[in-house]
Parts: sequence; structure tokens; C-alpha cells
Amino acid sequence: MSTTTYDQLTAILAKVHDAPADRLTPEATYAELDVDSLTMVEISIRIERDLGVPVHDSELPPTLTLGGTAALIDAKKSR
Repeated sequence: MSTTTYDQLTAILAKVHDAPADRLTPEATYAELDVDSLTMVEISIRIERDLGVPVHDSELPPTLTLGGTAALIDAKKSR
């Protein structure tokens, strides 16, 4: 069974932000999850370290959804 980018992203969020699993949906935005700018930096670092894809925290605005983030990561992987 392969793990999707979305699954990997939610695992990162659960560790870094201690977000409740029931709030981690593809439609959830970082603003809705109360993710602050410092945490966004840590998330971007973890994405690069854990998934091998450089994503600058400026590419992760508060209005971006988790599904949108997974799509961004997948698009960068395919380059």
C-alpha cells in the first residue's frame, strides 16, 4: 500500500502542529487550523526533509487548503 502525499502531509501536520485528526481534511485551510507563521516555516522544512520537495513557507498562504498543498507538492515532484 502506498502512502499518498496528502497522508504524508497530514502526518507532518499532526506532529508539528498537534492538529486534531478530525480537523485535517483536504478542504481545511491553514487559517482554519490556526497555523501561525512560525509553524508554517517548520512545516515547509519538514516537507522538504521528509518528502524531498522544497516548498518555501511563502508558497503556503493561510488560505491554502491541505489538498491544495498536496497538489503543490505533487506538481513539484513531477518537475
